[in-house]
Amino acid sequence: MSGIRGHLPKEQIEAYSELHPKARHLLFSYGTAGFRTLGVVLDSVLFRVGILAALRSKKLDGKTIGVMITASHNPEDDNGVKLVDPRGEMLEVAWEQHASTLANAPNEEFLDALENFIRTTRIDLSKPARVVYARDTRPTGESLVKALEDGLKAIGAEGRDAGITTTPILHYLVKAINTKGTKEEYGEDSEDGYFQKMSEAFRKLVSGRPRIQPLIIDCANGVGAPIAKKLSQYLGETLPFALYNADTATPGALNNNCGADYVKTTQRPPPSLIGVLQQGQRACSLDGDADRLMYYFIDERGYFTLLDGDKIATLVAAFIVDLVKLAGLAESIKVGVVQTAYANGSSTKYLSERLPVRCVPTGVKHLHHAAEQFNVGVYFEANGHGTVLFSPSTLEKLETHEPSTPAQSTALKHLNNLTQLINQTVGDALSDVLLVEVVLAHKAYSAIEWNSLYSDLPNRLVKVHVPNRNAFKTEDAERRLVTPYGLQAKIDDLCKRYDGGRSFVRPSGTEDVVRVYAEAVLRSQADELAYRVAGMVYDEAGGEAIRRPKEFM
Repeated sequence: MSGIRGHLPKEQIEAYSELHPKARHLLFSYGTAGFRTLGVVLDSVLFRVGILAALRSKKLDGKTIGVMITASHNPEDDNGVKLVDPRGEMLEVAWEQHASTLANAPNEEFLDALENFIRTTRIDLSKPARVVYARDTRPTGESLVKALEDGLKAIGAEGRDAGITTTPILHYLVKAINTKGTKEEYGEDSEDGYFQKMSEAFRKLVSGRPRIQPLIIDCANGVGAPIAKKLSQYLGETLPFALYNADTATPGALNNNCGADYVKTTQRPPPSLIGVLQQGQRACSLDGDADRLMYYFIDERGYFTLLDGDKIATLVAAFIVDLVKLAGLAESIKVGVVQTAYANGSSTKYLSERLPVRCVPTGVKHLHHAAEQFNVGVYFEANGHGTVLFSPSTLEKLETHEPSTPAQSTALKHLNNLTQLINQTVGDALSDVLLVEVVLAHKAYSAIEWNSLYSDLPNRLVKVHVPNRNAFKTEDAERRLVTPYGLQAKIDDLCKRYDGGRSFVRPSGTEDVVRVYAEAVLRSQADELAYRVAGMVYDEAGGEAIRRPKEFM
């Protein structure tokens, strides 16, 4: 192996590789959510991801890399895996293609592909390799962990099993391990450290405020259930939780008629909460790996009202802007919000009148990167995945700034505590729950008052199954179609016929479907616009028939 420093244990890798053969007919693609498909076909992928994670660690001088085995909000039969870089952020984009290449290499060519990859990326094999890994509650998780561990053994990497936990905790652990003993130390590298850091900050932030009423949490019958239960023990009566859909043992229960994705897409509460939710009472849903969050309540007319990622972003961003002003730092700390095309038009208008707003393509990696460009960057996808990022210079400023009045001192303390409360590595549903509850406590808002900050435009999201999603190319942060040629002009003409009409079309990143989003001033018009645009897509691509919801038929 000329040009490669160190030794690659080829015989060892070959022996383990034979235990995890790749089926010839399967093709895998590493996207924003990592690899994601049916759990039963991922064995070879997990073995190779173990080797890839070890090589990523060697490339970065032995820094610890994270591996999370989860399919988030997907059905229980699905599973997936994604790698986490040393600061707790997503895998460097350039390595996504490397991941796909190694996963798809035929069995007899895997070693050659591996050697070629090591050579082209100039990995020094003499460096140490450290990997921390975890999984959610899916039945296939246990066997996939064993395949991953075989990959680590094959290349001689040091592995740390974080067990069954949430995706955000795994991200937290990666950053905590890699910053240990440095001036950027993020926290104790354990679940206990995660709970302590957040609960202590929360207690300080709500100290002196009226007692907070219990919060109903739908745990999606996923890993968020045991983690929320542990967190509640740290919080005590500061914030009582009432946990529902906390069954992680019944087959098929995960994300079934519950969870953040169910609530967002159906725009109704989980059936298990009907009759439980009282008028005006706050409730929220996590997704299967607890990195998405949806709030909601029943209004005085008995109608379900959703408080999604857009509503969370507006609540949080406005609060932080106020604190920055009160701390006397408005000139030196600029707060901005990052959204995608899926953000409700009313939220964009509300935010744009108060602070800078950027629109980026769908996908956490785009939002996270754009948020890093601000001193304080707030990003939430409409689906409830999001967080707040404080730049290193801002963190230093908050620590060293000398307040000149008691009011400035109080605001500064609140900002510093927020940096401890918020999981800045990734969207974290439980951290975001505490963040929302802090803002509501400070503003003395009920869910009703929070919702009244602005009124969402009615919207509808539908999907069309197509033979080839790659025929649909977009520009302008996915808000406009480039191809098929002429389709965008037809959509523009159609939108003009509806009051407040807006619609865009984008291909899915993971399956052969095209997603159609539409909004308008009236619910009936938003529905009609969505299905008429979907009809255009169907005619253009020869897609499968769209199932219309009953309320539109």
